[in-house]
Amino acid sequence: MAMHYPRRTSNVKRRRKLGFRARMKTRSGRKLINKRRRIGRTINSK
Repeated sequence: MAMHYPRRTSNVKRRRKLGFRARMKTRSGRKLINKRRRIGRTINSK
């Protein structure tokens, strides 16, 4: 039985599609980034 490996997209393609600059290009993407900024970063407590 042959093993099937999931497709592994290159990081370059991934960044171009989902990265910061890709998000900044569209209006909805900018909205999404601003929403994340409003939430802010949290310190992960163990």
